[in-house]
Amino acid sequence: MQLTKTDFIHYLQCPESLWFKKNKPEDYPEAEQSLFLKKLTEEGYEVEAYAAALFENPVDLPEFLSTTKTKEALAQYATVFLQPSFKTETGLYARIDILEKLENDTWHLYEVKSSSKVSRSKNHDHVFDLCFQKNVLEQNGISVVRCSVIHVNSNYLKQGEIKPKEFLAITEVTQEVAEVYSTSTSQINDAIDLLSKEYLELKSCSCLCKTRTNHCDAFSIFNPGVTSPSIYELKRISEKKITNLVIQNALGFKTIPKDFELSTYQKLQLKSFEQGKAIINTEGIQNTLAKLEFPLHFYDYEAYGSAVPRLNGTKPFEQIPFQVSMHTLSENGELTHFEYLADTLEFPSTMIEQMEQFTDKQGTFVSWHASYENSANDRMMEWMPRFKEYLTYINKNTFDLEKLFQKEYVDYRFKGSSSIKKILPVLVPELSYDTLEVKDGTMAMDTWGKIAFNDTNKEEKEQIRQDLLEYCKLDSLAMVEIFNYLKTL
Repeated sequence: MQLTKTDFIHYLQCPESLWFKKNKPEDYPEAEQSLFLKKLTEEGYEVEAYAAALFENPVDLPEFLSTTKTKEALAQYATVFLQPSFKTETGLYARIDILEKLENDTWHLYEVKSSSKVSRSKNHDHVFDLCFQKNVLEQNGISVVRCSVIHVNSNYLKQGEIKPKEFLAITEVTQEVAEVYSTSTSQINDAIDLLSKEYLELKSCSCLCKTRTNHCDAFSIFNPGVTSPSIYELKRISEKKITNLVIQNALGFKTIPKDFELSTYQKLQLKSFEQGKAIINTEGIQNTLAKLEFPLHFYDYEAYGSAVPRLNGTKPFEQIPFQVSMHTLSENGELTHFEYLADTLEFPSTMIEQMEQFTDKQGTFVSWHASYENSANDRMMEWMPRFKEYLTYINKNTFDLEKLFQKEYVDYRFKGSSSIKKILPVLVPELSYDTLEVKDGTMAMDTWGKIAFNDTNKEEKEQIRQDLLEYCKLDSLAMVEIFNYLKTL
């Protein structure tokens, strides 16, 4: 059975999950590729094209080229090759981003990433990417003596055409690869051995001792005994504590030992579960809300960012707001609404101008996870200095509604999260994101891209606009309703 680099990274994350996916693909609960993942893939291709421009006269080898043809091409006079593919007798397959011939028939291996740095995270370590490729190459008689990652320079400022040598950075990791190469080789062999097994009992997987965000797609199949509320819903629980609880077979709130060390918030989660109700500092919440100056402007931005900057004066990954929804609540209870949605990617001067006309410099601006909106306002001050006074006022008079749910209001039904998507269904169940076509900010960004960059027909574009307006409107309205709920405590 063939093992690719992607398979190997999957193996490092959860070996059992990889076996299940490769041997029983029809039963594997793999999520459909999101618009966001498709966007990342497209950006990766775009970055690869700029990476190729770093080299003189590179030879592009089509991926369908046979192993024999690839080796014949490498023997020619050229020194830089794009996308050469290799297989091994042990079942490994790798398509190399860039391979450069050095002296004495040795080679420099390059991996191209659309990230801003070399990742060494547990989820995806770029060094292990290179280890896998080096293994494949050396099994094909190709001596790799240098390894590097080509990645985006996050400090690059676009002015006119993208300049590859300034836009990209090359980080050599030869020594790091050497340090883990032996370990990586053993893991590759272990992965091949695992995939060769005809049967694997689906009773547990390696993710059992990991945090919730690191669980494989098949976690619920491997671990059917883990039901909500589980230890994975304890806010910011460490893998060390999870492992300790797994050893004690304490996977649910009911089975956590009374003397087990937990944070203050985690203890409140358990108390909320045991009492069947939220733990609320009512006085603290009311005192905080009473200090807010009316009118209250509940607002939410949606923004677009990409690895390759699109506008002059912007950097890679900088988020450019393209949409806002704002509900303004007056002291007498009157609620008014303002919204704006751009059709093209541009500095949002019209949006901010209309916002200022709607709110003036008065009252309190309320957002959820305010650092996002505040950062957006800081960037817009740089891009559009004429709005500095207004945007500064917003940032100085902002209240983060989320903060009340980080200490003052704890409910086990929030599953350890202070996301508005987790809190709204509990406090205001009549409002829901479930019925919307656009369900989160990432989806909003990628859906909007179909308006701004794709050849989308008029009818579809109008439907997308309506979907985006409904989503963003619910974001700001949700804050209003949660605020009103808190006022009744």
